[in-house]
Amino acid sequence: MSRTDFVKAKRVVVKIGSSLLTKGGQGLDKTAIAAWVKQMAGLRHQSIDVVLVSSGSVAEGMCRLGLKVRPKALHELQAAAAVGQMGLVRVFDDNFQQHGLHAAQVLLTHDDLSDRQRYLNARSTLLTLLKFGVVPVINENDTVATEEIRFGDNDTLAALVANLVEADLLIILTDQKGLFTGDPSLYPDATLISEIGVNDDSLEKMAGDSRSGLGRGGMSTKVRAARLASRSGAATVVAAGAAADVIAAVISGVDLGTYFLPDVEPLVARKRWLAGQLQVKGRLILDAGAVRVLKGDGKSLLAVGVKSISGQFERGELVSCVDESGLEIARGLINYGSADARLIAGRSSSDFEEILGYSDESEMIHRDNLVVI
Repeated sequence: MSRTDFVKAKRVVVKIGSSLLTKGGQGLDKTAIAAWVKQMAGLRHQSIDVVLVSSGSVAEGMCRLGLKVRPKALHELQAAAAVGQMGLVRVFDDNFQQHGLHAAQVLLTHDDLSDRQRYLNARSTLLTLLKFGVVPVINENDTVATEEIRFGDNDTLAALVANLVEADLLIILTDQKGLFTGDPSLYPDATLISEIGVNDDSLEKMAGDSRSGLGRGGMSTKVRAARLASRSGAATVVAAGAAADVIAAVISGVDLGTYFLPDVEPLVARKRWLAGQLQVKGRLILDAGAVRVLKGDGKSLLAVGVKSISGQFERGELVSCVDESGLEIARGLINYGSADARLIAGRSSSDFEEILGYSDESEMIHRDNLVVI
């Protein structure tokens, strides 16, 4: 993917750092936030899905509480985050409303994305919000997170969200112009890198840690984020948030910031993940009609096309789909545990509520979580 291909993006994750949002710790920069929201609204009005990952809750809380130095005690960080989150949510919601858009607050912890069921729940919620035209505003749930479950920085969170929603592009806005060949404050001859592969061996030597003291990230976390995002085939651009119309410029293909090239295309990345990196927990035997639909139409697998089920599995685990002769046709992440899946196999989704007592997903396996072998 070249920069000129960014204009074809259908789903974009934008991450904005703490030092940008809070004017270096002086309080929320409402003028800058209004400008970024206007650009994101412009994308949304072009039918491009936008997910915002916002840092700044702790920094804003510090400002409101009069704290000059970032707290080190976890409970103090959590308290600052709780106070600051109020201001962040309010200013983003007010600005998106001015453009006729709704925003939604989503707080995540590492457990939400490491547990299969919670991963699927988070994914389903975000995709539903996007379907409704809402802009999710995501932050790490600092008020309850402990050291063991923290993402460590919102760059990592943004990359995991890009994986979660299968974004085409991750834009990380920071107080730097991008990745330089060395720290510009230490090496005056350092030059901005326009484009580099995510697996380039020289990246670690060029990336440094945060100097602002407000956030937990630095250029090194942005490099790691770019690598994480590339696992689902997403491209990453790190650029100066203060640049004029920076989001719109990146989408239009302007040579701005540093472009981290993913090592695989999105479809290839997802197929590799589903087909080779997860353990198969069960098997679904499909009728001829379901086989034909999966192979020819690329649609979701419905329960009505499932003849029988073997194995024990939980919602969100990987299962194999085979035809009546036992030939594997596809693999995917199933929306129902084995007990419930057996009850609804061969039945229409309109019968789910009567059979199960609830109605969740209408598909046994959604096409986004399915790969034909």
